[in-house]
Amino acid sequence: MVNNILDYLYASKNKYPDKVAVADDKTSLTYTDLVGNAGNVAAGLLKYVGRRKPVPVYMDKSCMTLAVFMGIVMTGNFYVLLDPSHPVERINNILETLDADIIVTNEKNIKKTDKLGFKGTIICVEELLSSEITGSVKAKLDSIKETHMDIDPLYAIFTSGSTGVPKGVVVNHRSVIDFIECFTETFNISDNDIIGNQAPFDFDVSVKDIYSSLKCGATLRIIPKSMFSFPTRLLDYLDDSNVTTLIWAVSALCIVTTFKGFDYKIPGSINKVIFSGEVMPVKHLNIWREAYPDAMFVNVYGPTEITCNCTYYIVDREYGIDDVLPMGKAFKNERVFLLDESDNLISEEEAKKIGEICVSGTAVTMGYFNNKDKTDSAFVQNPLNKYFNEIIYRTGDLGYYNEEGLLCFSSRKDFQIKHNGHRIELGEIDMAINAVDGVVRACCIYDQKNNKIIAFYEGDTDNKSITHTLLGKLPKFMLPEVFEKVESMPITKNGKIDRKALMEGYNA
Repeated sequence: MVNNILDYLYASKNKYPDKVAVADDKTSLTYTDLVGNAGNVAAGLLKYVGRRKPVPVYMDKSCMTLAVFMGIVMTGNFYVLLDPSHPVERINNILETLDADIIVTNEKNIKKTDKLGFKGTIICVEELLSSEITGSVKAKLDSIKETHMDIDPLYAIFTSGSTGVPKGVVVNHRSVIDFIECFTETFNISDNDIIGNQAPFDFDVSVKDIYSSLKCGATLRIIPKSMFSFPTRLLDYLDDSNVTTLIWAVSALCIVTTFKGFDYKIPGSINKVIFSGEVMPVKHLNIWREAYPDAMFVNVYGPTEITCNCTYYIVDREYGIDDVLPMGKAFKNERVFLLDESDNLISEEEAKKIGEICVSGTAVTMGYFNNKDKTDSAFVQNPLNKYFNEIIYRTGDLGYYNEEGLLCFSSRKDFQIKHNGHRIELGEIDMAINAVDGVVRACCIYDQKNNKIIAFYEGDTDNKSITHTLLGKLPKFMLPEVFEKVESMPITKNGKIDRKALMEGYNA
C-alpha cells in the first residue's frame, strides 16, 4: 500500500530512470536526477530540521524547486512555498504563523531575504546540493521513511484570509494519495503524458500537475509565466513541447480564446483539458472544444481545504451560451452534499434548491496551521451525524442539483446579496452578461456603501446593448446600476478575476 508520496517518486525512478521527470525553460531533470538532487537536499537539511515541521521554500517555481520539495519530504517534514514576488508583509505574516527554524532559498533570491523579518537559518539550495549521502545519512533517511505515517503533513498552502492574514491549509500524504489515485485513473493520465504546468507551486492546482506526473511516470513541463502574456509564444511552447494535458485555471484557458490564439496555431498533442477555479464561460469552452473535438474536457471543482477537487464533470455534449455547465458528481471516496440554512440535507430530487456545498472524506485536509479558531469554524462536525465524529468542510460556496441530478455551482455565499429587498446571486448576473454577444468576460460586484450592483465587462459591445439583452434574461431588480468597461480583467496569481483590483480601479 502506498503511504508516502515518495513511493510514487521511487517507483517512477525505478521504471523510467532516464526519462525526463520535470523540465522548465532552462533545465530538466530525469527521474534519477530528481531523486539524486532531492537526496542531497535531504542530507544537507538533516542537521537543521526535526520532524513534521514546516520548511519554507523561498524560490520561484523550477525543476530545482520540485527537488527541494522532495528533499524536505525525505526528512519527514513538509514544504511551504513562499513566492519571492509576493509582498514582504504577506510573507512575514506567513513566516510568523509558521514559526519555522529554517528557510531554503537559492542564490538568485538570497538578497531578497534581507527584507524579511526572519531570525532563523537561511540556507541556499546550492549549498545543500553539495551534501554527501554517507552511510549514516542514508540510514537516517531510511529510518525516517520507515517510521512515516500517511497522516504526516506533506505541504501547506496559504490562502487569502478574510481578516487580511493568510491561512495555511495543511494537507497530509493520505489525502493527496487518495485523491491522485482516483484523479489519474478517472482521466487516464499515464506515462505517455506530458503535463503543461500553468499554476504557481503555492496554488493547489499544481498539486495535480506534480503528483499526477510522479505517480504515473509522466513528464511535468513547467511553462514560463511570461508566456501567458503572449498567446502565440504560449501555443508554440505547448506544440514544441508536445504537451498532452492541461490542468489549468479557467482564466488561463480564456487568455488563449480572448486573443484568438487558435487562429494562429492549434498545438497538435493536447488530448485532455481539465479546468477549475471559476465558472468556465461556455463561449470560451466551445472554442476550445471546436479546436479539439476529440479531447477530453473536464470541469472540476473544489477548494484547497479538501485537497484540490471534490467533484468533476466530463463534458459530453454541446452547451449553449445560456446553459449552466455542471460541477458533476463527487470523486470516489468523497461525499459532497448540500445543506440548507437550517442544516437540513437537500436531496437530488429537490432540483434548483440552493444550499451550501459541504464535503467529507479522506480528502478533507487537516485544517489551518496554527489557527484553531478558523479551523474550528470551517472544519466542523457533520450536523447530519450525531452518533460519531465526522469532520466536514463547509466550503462557503452555494450550489444546487439540476434536473439530471448533477451538482451545479451557484455562487459564493459572499456573493449572495440583499439588494432593494431582493436576495440576488451575483453569479447569475455574471452568467447572463457572459452570454451577451461581444462580451468576453464579466464580473459583478456589489457596492454596499452606495447600494449599487456594478458590472465590469471586457469586450467590444456597449452598455446599452448589454442592458437590452439582459432585459430578456433577468428581472429588472437584478439589472446592474453601473456598467464599467475594462480593457482586460485583472487576474490574481491563482488565475481568478481580481475583484479587489476591479473596485480599486473603479474608485480611483
